[in-house]
Amino acid sequence: MSHPEMAATEDTAFHSGERAVQQRVGVLEKMAARSQVIRSFMPDQHREFFQQLPFLIVGSIDEQQQPWASVVIGAPGFATSPDPEHLAIHAQVLPADPLQLNLVDNATLGLLGIEPNTRRRNRMNGKVERLSAAGWTVKVDQSFGNCPKYIQARRPGLIENVNATAATPVVHRAQQLDTAMQALITTADTFFIATAYLGKSAGESTTASGSADRRHGVDVSHRGGKPGFVRIDDARTLTVPDFVGNFFFNTIGNLVEHPRAGLLFIDFISGDLLYLAVTAELIWDGAEVAAFKGAERLLRFHVERAIRVEASLPLRWSEAEMSPALAPMGSW
Repeated sequence: MSHPEMAATEDTAFHSGERAVQQRVGVLEKMAARSQVIRSFMPDQHREFFQQLPFLIVGSIDEQQQPWASVVIGAPGFATSPDPEHLAIHAQVLPADPLQLNLVDNATLGLLGIEPNTRRRNRMNGKVERLSAAGWTVKVDQSFGNCPKYIQARRPGLIENVNATAATPVVHRAQQLDTAMQALITTADTFFIATAYLGKSAGESTTASGSADRRHGVDVSHRGGKPGFVRIDDARTLTVPDFVGNFFFNTIGNLVEHPRAGLLFIDFISGDLLYLAVTAELIWDGAEVAAFKGAERLLRFHVERAIRVEASLPLRWSEAEMSPALAPMGSW
């Protein structure tokens, strides 16, 4: 899907997939004017925000170009920003998390700082610049804020003896969703999705000036809905409504170009984590879309790999207050 008006790309932060979707829904010109809100550094407000959080959502990509969504945790202050172009994360990756293999020098990562109880969230995409036993430092490629829509307000609190809790987790691996995995998804009101834009060719990895193109890399995002908004069609297929957002189309645009994603579901009661590697298809319109009130389109995910880690996340959460933005939305 290419258009003559999308030919000049050096002055926009949006890549070809994002612009193609913006064109399709009629907001290409409007979003070109908003491209400057995506910065190559973190404003002070974002730097301070990351530093007050007890967890971060991380998107990464493995050697087979499969994205994964992960979570890292620590006492507030475990993420620090020494300057506007860097975020240092002093944390260990949780057991059995795919990030353990994907976290290497120069790896591209997507980071989401989200504070559910205040519904604030900020995004940062970048590359691993320094890696050590104590953690890693990410150099910013893109930094931008997100609206508070669809976030369920729940307050996280760290379990005191974090290391003892995560010492020997029980791990379940499968090529499809077992009963426990399906039970977790059935009640979920939130998940996180990692996607990637790799460029159409190796030549796209640099701009005309020869510098690295900051539009390439991994992105990770939040998705929220009424409990059960992720429909289980069968043990290998999920269908999810996509609601109106900020028209950046980071996730959808990535999937247009690279239709693979990593999903992360959190059991907010038990601390179980469910990591899914999926291929994705977009359902733009038709009876199925029309049947779900509020859906702009649907995402259909085909499960390739599933990892459930019991009681992995050493956070416990307050009762959720549903987002008011979900009130007019439908359910399956």
